[in-house]
Amino acid sequence: MRIAQVAPLYESVPPKLYGGTERVVSFLTEELVREGHDVTLFASGDSVTNARLVAICPESLRLDKSCIDQLSHHVLMLEHVFQERDRFDIIHFHIDYLHFPMSRCYGEANVTTLHGRLDISDLQPLYRTFSEMPVVSISNAQRAPLRWVNWQGTVYHGLPEERFPFYEKNGEYLAFLGRVSPEKGLDQAIAIAKKAGMKLRIAAKVDKADREYFETVIKPLLNTELVEFIGEIGYPDKCEFLGNAAALIFPIDWPEPFGLVMIEAMASGTPVIAYPSGSVSEIVEHGVSGFLVGGIEEACDAIKHVAEINRLGCRMAFEERFSARRMARDYVTIYERLIGGEPEPLALSDGVSVG
Repeated sequence: MRIAQVAPLYESVPPKLYGGTERVVSFLTEELVREGHDVTLFASGDSVTNARLVAICPESLRLDKSCIDQLSHHVLMLEHVFQERDRFDIIHFHIDYLHFPMSRCYGEANVTTLHGRLDISDLQPLYRTFSEMPVVSISNAQRAPLRWVNWQGTVYHGLPEERFPFYEKNGEYLAFLGRVSPEKGLDQAIAIAKKAGMKLRIAAKVDKADREYFETVIKPLLNTELVEFIGEIGYPDKCEFLGNAAALIFPIDWPEPFGLVMIEAMASGTPVIAYPSGSVSEIVEHGVSGFLVGGIEEACDAIKHVAEINRLGCRMAFEERFSARRMARDYVTIYERLIGGEPEPLALSDGVSVG
């Protein structure tokens, strides 16, 4: 099959540090190539792939200090994609709705994975106008605000099993990995660690938009030996960071569409202690791969029992449900249906992509 993968340009594919969407695009692209498909990746020039790379800009836009207008590069990318449209059986977009007018105009087989939150009122008129566009959700919960759009399936993210080593021994610290922002719940993670009297190590990115929040809310909470702020990390440091932890703390306060860090922890054998917002209850199996908790007190109680989670069982749960191989094959099923002109998906079932 001839497949185009169209990635955001903000980070490289894969990203050097933070970047969930671009990391998933990388895992999907490489697995599709491994399974014998002819894949073209539209991405930044510092991307690394076994697919054919069409470099739209020399480097990822977040790292390019000379870049002022990021949107212009994405518009240019769309022009490149549609100039080459005859090369592909299907075009898989990961850039939200930006391509909708051109996809409608050209009519090529396409599908869009929506990677972000959808509970934004501005999106309602847009998706009603382009209601025929085939889209894929990354969790069942993500669909709630837009249940009426043209959903083609729910495909959970997947990771290459060989890239994440299994850590058998229980760690001695709690881990927080991701981005510093109010909805990610870092303040809650710090409160949990302090109340539990357990070391918390924080590996997190601070965006410009969240710098004030970090300085005024988070930084004053770091004045204790129990909390260590490491900053933004990438691979392979991320694997060691998660694998050596007793548990990943994921106390989010927003409708999380997926939460890639949860399955990264599971792949390492590390249980997840999380607030059950958004997709969390679809990803974490209570008592198997972690604990779903309702607040600080319940989280502290879960910490007391985290050693009871079988780390090998946690890893096996990841392998059964969240491998890159499973993700790629789920997408191929959707590609084949769309190429064949059969847009109607099967009934939604928990934990299984609709294909």
